[in-house]
Amino acid sequence: MELRPGDVKGWCVADMVGKALRVLSLLGEYPDGVGLSELARRAGYPVSTTHRLLGSLQEQGFARSDPASKRYALGLRLFELGQRVSHARGFAGVALPVLRALTEQTGEPTLMAVLDGHQQVYVHSVQGPRQIQIRGEPGRRGPLHCTAMGKCLVAFAPDREALVETLELAGLAPRTITSRAEFAREIATVRSQGYAIADEEHEPGIRAVGVPVLGPDGHAIAALSTAAPAYRMSVAELEAFVPALREAARELGAVLPR
Repeated sequence: MELRPGDVKGWCVADMVGKALRVLSLLGEYPDGVGLSELARRAGYPVSTTHRLLGSLQEQGFARSDPASKRYALGLRLFELGQRVSHARGFAGVALPVLRALTEQTGEPTLMAVLDGHQQVYVHSVQGPRQIQIRGEPGRRGPLHCTAMGKCLVAFAPDREALVETLELAGLAPRTITSRAEFAREIATVRSQGYAIADEEHEPGIRAVGVPVLGPDGHAIAALSTAAPAYRMSVAELEAFVPALREAARELGAVLPR
């Protein structure tokens, strides 16, 4: 059998894909992260090969590294993909019953997101009974500086100050906060009062109120929000939902994985 250059190249690509998937699977066994040498030993690959594979996985968001500990762990890209599959197949996680109960109280959509770098990733969305709905498709990303959940995620992030100083403050709507000083004041207010308002800052005609879901260390592990069209809901009416949002956040803080 004669081997053609294309055949050899295809086999090499398939081999590297297989190796990358093995590294990815092994990372799943280390929820708190693993060092490069240990991962290479488990995979049975040279350290240089493992490092190269991890670099490719990090570029695509499938892996992440902690500069301080120099340990590697799974990235949120896998979570995004898993959420898309979960949403498509109708799997109901521990959060969905809480979000559904909240929507029953408010009559408006309930959204949930987590922090990933300089963006938020929507993980759940429960629609209300109204004809016009605000949607947050699971797996999609959104900005932090101009959304209620994003502000909460920043205000209660362990690296809050760095985020305040480095986030891009793109003007996505006429009322978006684009001043660094004003954004810093806004985040301080959110942290002080424990909730955030986005008043037509992400999209014209859309208002939302959000609260953080806090872990034992006081850092946000997620955020919840109730969103509605501005013509239907005033800021004061949204703020009236804060007690219900906080109660849902407390319940989720007890059951969500850290």
